[in-house]
Amino acid sequence: MGSFYEFFAGGGMARAGLGAGWDCLLANDFDRKKGATYARNWGDDHLVVDDIRNIAPDDMRGTPDLVWGSFPCQDLSLAGGGAGLRGDRSGTFWPFIHHIQVLKDEGREPSIIALENVLGTLTSHKGKDFNTICEALSNLGYKFGAIVADAAHFIPQSRPRLFIVAVRDGLGVSGLVASEGPMAPWHTRGLRNAFERLSDDLKANWLWWRMPTPPKRNAKFADLVEDNPTSVKWHTSSETTALLSMMSEVNLAKVETAKAAGVKMVGTIYKRTRHEHGIKVQRAEIRFDEIAGCLRTPAGGSSRQLIMVVDGDKIRSRLISTRETARLMGLDDSYALPDRYNEAYHLTGDGVAVPVVRYIAQHLFEKILMEKEATKRRAKA
Repeated sequence: MGSFYEFFAGGGMARAGLGAGWDCLLANDFDRKKGATYARNWGDDHLVVDDIRNIAPDDMRGTPDLVWGSFPCQDLSLAGGGAGLRGDRSGTFWPFIHHIQVLKDEGREPSIIALENVLGTLTSHKGKDFNTICEALSNLGYKFGAIVADAAHFIPQSRPRLFIVAVRDGLGVSGLVASEGPMAPWHTRGLRNAFERLSDDLKANWLWWRMPTPPKRNAKFADLVEDNPTSVKWHTSSETTALLSMMSEVNLAKVETAKAAGVKMVGTIYKRTRHEHGIKVQRAEIRFDEIAGCLRTPAGGSSRQLIMVVDGDKIRSRLISTRETARLMGLDDSYALPDRYNEAYHLTGDGVAVPVVRYIAQHLFEKILMEKEATKRRAKA
C-alpha cells in the first residue's frame, strides 16, 4: 500500500496495524529493551535504536508515504507532570517535526503524517499544546484533522487515544475521507472544543476526517484470559482474601453479583489510593463489564492490572499475564514478548492498539494514497 517511517516505534505495534502491505523504511526508538523486542519480531535492517535527536538524514532513506509518531505522553497526560510540549519526554515532538522539515527541504516529505497520544493532549496548558501541534503541521505545509478512537470499539480494553492525521497541502482530499463537519463517534465533545480554541488560520486548514462507525465488538475480556499462564502465578487463597479485604462495599457487591451470575465471570482490578474520612486508603476496584481497564506502564505495583475469576463460590485472582496484555493490544500470539514481566508490560502498556491502526489505515491512509495515485494517472492520460 505504501512506505512509512515509525518514530517512537516501541515494539512495532503501528507496523503491526498497518500490515504486510506497508513497507517500513525506518523504525526508531531510544529504548534498547524495546528495540531488542522490535528486532526479534521485525528484523533490524531498518531499525535505529537511539534518541530521535540523533537521527541523521542518512538514516531516513527513501521517500515515505507516511510518517508515524506515537511521541511520549507523560508530559501531556492528566497523570503526568504537566510540562506539556516543553517537557523532556513529550518535547521530543520537536525533533520529530525537525525531521519532517529535513525531508521537505530534500523534496522527500511524506504525503501523510500521523501522531498518536493521550486525550490530555487536547487540554494540556488549556489547549495551547494542541494549538502548537496544529501550528507546527500547518507551518510544514499540511492540512490536518484529528479523531478520538477508543480501542474498546475493537478489542476488550478501554483505551481512548487521540490521532492527529495531516496530509500534504495540494494533495486531493475528497468526500471519501473528509466530511463537512464532525461525525460520531470519532469527533468527541472534547475534540470539538479543542477545535473551537484554534485560531481562524488553523481552522482554515482543519479537516473533519470521515470514517465509518466500527462494527459491534464481539470479543469479551474473558475470551482472552489464559487458564494456565506462564508469566504469572495464581494467588494463594490468603492473597485473594487480602485482595477482597481491600474492596469497598460497592466493589464487594460487584463480586457477590458475579458469584450469583451462574456463569464464570472475569473482572479486572486496579489498586488505587482513595481519601476516606481524611485518610489515605488503598482500595482494590473491580469491573465486570467485559472489558479491561486501560493498560498502563508499571511504575509500581499499584499500576499493574489484576484479574479475578469468579465461578460460583470459587474465586481466584492473579496479575494479568503478559500474553493477556498483548492480546488486549491486538497482537497475535505469534508476537514474541520479552521474557521479563515488567519489560513485557511496559512494552504493551506503552503501545498503540493494533486494530485501531488497521482501521485508520484502511479508511484514511490507504484511501488518501489511492486518490493520490488516481490523480497521477489522470494527469498522465
